[in-house]
Amino acid sequence: MSTFGSMLDQAAAAITAAPSLALACHHTPDGDALGSMLALHHLALANGKESVASWPEPFEVASHYDFLPGLDLTTKPADFPVEPDLMMTFDCGSIGRLGELGEAARRAHQLIVIDHHSTNDGYGTINVIDTEAAASAVVVRHLLDRLGWELTREAAQCLYTGLVCDTGRFQYDCTTPDVFALAQELSGFDLPIGSMNRQLFEEHRLAYLRLAGAALLRAEYDGDRRFVATWITADDLETHGVGLEETEGLIDLLRRASEADVSAVLKETPDGTKVSMRAVTEFDVGQLAIGFGGGGHKSAAGFVSDLPVHELLHAIRDALPVVAG
Repeated sequence: MSTFGSMLDQAAAAITAAPSLALACHHTPDGDALGSMLALHHLALANGKESVASWPEPFEVASHYDFLPGLDLTTKPADFPVEPDLMMTFDCGSIGRLGELGEAARRAHQLIVIDHHSTNDGYGTINVIDTEAAASAVVVRHLLDRLGWELTREAAQCLYTGLVCDTGRFQYDCTTPDVFALAQELSGFDLPIGSMNRQLFEEHRLAYLRLAGAALLRAEYDGDRRFVATWITADDLETHGVGLEETEGLIDLLRRASEADVSAVLKETPDGTKVSMRAVTEFDVGQLAIGFGGGGHKSAAGFVSDLPVHELLHAIRDALPVVAG
């Protein structure tokens, strides 16, 4: 049996035996993190298993995810178990990304890590990590098979959200025949796919569009490195009345620049400068992010740094190879 299959079996056995589950995903959760966690939360409760689900402060999500069933069933991080019997993390590459929930992860009697990032540092007692999977939602679907838990419409909607977000609406290279097969299974639950896609990818407040316009106007391009970057300051957020969580999709606008192979968006936050990176060639931004204490995928990665925006921008540029000239 493969190592991944063995880990699935171990995780299923641990979940079955545990009296309760404590589920968590990373700070500022995206569609895959939320969708994966909420899907398992729904089905744990449906199968008579006590479960709590949370993520670190700020305990809020971008409005794109408001439709996700189960958000009202989550628990504030302050009320999360201090020493869980069994804790599970979703789409989270390191304990550091759990914020204040990291201490619960360290104290948990058992810790199951569900992920698909190649940069995951394997911090669990049971690490269910499939780096070939398009999304953590795919890993959760395999785990549900091992558990014998049947999908519900709510869980299917959550998993579909994770799948469609991490494949970029089935546009990224990770979109395989297996991805389409899973999408077909999930969509069979009569999901409102049109309205979901519009809310996830197309609807934005005018305030955000104005902020995005300002950020794109200040974008800097390095032709020698085929690198484009921009930044958002705390003043930008205050001036436009936009929350940090609303800016998650800005990197996907910037990465469309045809002149660039690598793109980055830097954001001032109370916890440091948050960086999102994308690559459209073979360059591995995941490895670059590891060098700054972060991680992710080959084509999509991120990290948080104590350096101010402009100093960090120079450091990222210096870490990129010269590819032209």
